[in-house]
Amino acid sequence: MRDSHKKIIEAVLEKAKTVPGGLDILGIYGSAATGDMHERSDLDLLIVPTLPEDWIRFTHTFVLDDEQVGYDIYCTNWDTLEEDAGCRHANLGKLMDSEILFVRDDKARERIEGLRSRAKEILASEERFSRAEEALQRSYMPFTAAITADTMADKRAYSAYVISLCLDAVMLYNGKYFRKGTKRTFEELQGLALPVAFEDCVMRVVKAEDGSDADKALTDLMRTVMRFLKREGKKAPPAAEELKGTYEEMVSNWRNKMIEAAENGDAYSSYMNMAFLQFMLAGISEGCDIPEYGVMERFSPKDLKANADIFDGILDRYLEEYKKAGTETNQYPNVDAFIRAYLKKN
Repeated sequence: MRDSHKKIIEAVLEKAKTVPGGLDILGIYGSAATGDMHERSDLDLLIVPTLPEDWIRFTHTFVLDDEQVGYDIYCTNWDTLEEDAGCRHANLGKLMDSEILFVRDDKARERIEGLRSRAKEILASEERFSRAEEALQRSYMPFTAAITADTMADKRAYSAYVISLCLDAVMLYNGKYFRKGTKRTFEELQGLALPVAFEDCVMRVVKAEDGSDADKALTDLMRTVMRFLKREGKKAPPAAEELKGTYEEMVSNWRNKMIEAAENGDAYSSYMNMAFLQFMLAGISEGCDIPEYGVMERFSPKDLKANADIFDGILDRYLEEYKKAGTETNQYPNVDAFIRAYLKKN
């Protein structure tokens, strides 16, 4: 650590004596804590004021002409550290690795150690997989913004956001977090489970020279991360209660609409109704082991009658799952038969 860094730390501690609420915690993180400093490194400080409103008293950004280095002294509040402890992202070095130089009292020390313990528990548990999935889901909006951007400037900016979220997802999946700076990103990924050709996919986005290349590279990055995060556990065969009523719902919601769409030459309705069926089957398959029906793979915009037949064929196949699960369909020859059964139902 340079002399200037030591003097800055001393200045913050001296400043704390003049601030009404004082300071709960002062620590260093980043290159000063990891030993990765060079002659142009700034100083990353964890500053937690006792009173949140005192942040402005500590905050200062400046440049030292003799070093040609810029510094930004910012505060962090406890709420932000609480959010970090929830592992919604993978840049947790400030919380997890800060070398504590000053702590107000045992209560403050116990609080930060408790947050560190919470983060460690999440990263070591199955919960990390849901955190990884959440990070990927947050990338969908900037991904769409990148693909539809009119300029390369916007496309590159949104793509950088997508890359950052994909990196978060991969790190959290591995139960890890980034400890060092951007320049060490790929070093920190070494030895971890990674999506296929992950670094190559990222660098193709970075090096894309035109919109078409950028879109293709970003799409490939998203696909490889999505495949990586998809954890296929062994599913149990469906139980009767899991399937009960679903066949009848499919018939009620969409079967006759498929026939009507074919009769009216309504490709849009045919398309949407088949998509709704696929969504429902996908939802059911999340909880139990049913076949892949490939509904939308078989859709034809030119043969709507074939779509209606495909729909009926899928219903027939799905009915086989009913039989395997020991589920009976509720089918009646007429409305009177339904009423008699319905009124007898407890």
